Amino acid sequence: MKRRELLLGLALAPWLTLAQAGSAPATATVFGRPPPRIKRVFAAGAPAGVLACVLAPDTLLGWPMPLSTEARGWLPPVARSLPFVGRLAGRGTTMPVETLLQLQPDLILDAGSLDATYVSTARKVAQQTGLPYVLTGGLLAQLPAQLREIGRLLGRATRGETLATHAEQLLAQASRLRAALPASARPGVYFGRGADGLETGLDGSLNMEIIAAAGGRNVAAAAGQGGLARVSLEQVLAWNPDVILTQDPAFAARARRDPAWRALSAVRNGRVHCAPTLPFGWLDGPPGVNRLIGLPWLLARLHRGPARVRALPATVSAFYRLFYGIELTATQRDRLLGEEG
Repeated sequence: MKRRELLLGLALAPWLTLAQAGSAPATATVFGRPPPRIKRVFAAGAPAGVLACVLAPDTLLGWPMPLSTEARGWLPPVARSLPFVGRLAGRGTTMPVETLLQLQPDLILDAGSLDATYVSTARKVAQQTGLPYVLTGGLLAQLPAQLREIGRLLGRATRGETLATHAEQLLAQASRLRAALPASARPGVYFGRGADGLETGLDGSLNMEIIAAAGGRNVAAAAGQGGLARVSLEQVLAWNPDVILTQDPAFAARARRDPAWRALSAVRNGRVHCAPTLPFGWLDGPPGVNRLIGLPWLLARLHRGPARVRALPATVSAFYRLFYGIELTATQRDRLLGEEG
């Protein structure tokens, strides 16, 4: 092998040995060698955009997803005016390689699945551009490590440790409750996406894992394993969930008044819950670190307990202060907690 080819191969290979030595993210696949000081980060997808925003918003070149003016108002000042630049990951790229190179990032960051498809994409982009590419795992259980390791990579180790510790506390709270629940006490949950509520996640979907984490049972798992899928109302009626979740107020309102949806016991029992979405979804949208605050919210709705409900305002305020760098007013906090569609 020629010397140039050998050096290129080493530059684009994952940092597997360095990761084992603790010098690189242990939960990530890394192609290339990021510079010692990273000033410009391109987020390949929405979860990576949120991750960079909470750790080092001043490094983020722009948003990989469109953000409304309202959502931007709930972000740290440095992140509010960032442009929409497009994405490399997810359902189709909107970022041409030529445009990506013009942005001159020090690092491409992606967060989410570590399956072969995403690893292959990361390798291909690194080879095409010569830019370092980091793909970090985004399961709920991986979020503390993700925050610590990417925090160190971006030169924000102290902040990463603070956020990771808070994430561990929220996950531990859910874990304790889940461990105490008998299988019979785990409510069947349907997560309806979109205005008609007929998109959901199947068994193993990253978008739905918060249901199991909060001690619920995803009824759509009966339709098989996979990601997001369209289902019929007849299927939902057959599953007859105990609880319906959504992040779409239009669907929440429709489910409560539509006679067809009212055939479900969840609707008749007043157990249709619409999760907040500012600045990002509490349950999904995207499936990133933003979901951490959805855990205590969901615990209070799946397992009704006065103590959990009373603790929510302080929990929400602390999360927004730590992760988004904003101090919620009482009005803002009450709006979030009162947002049931």
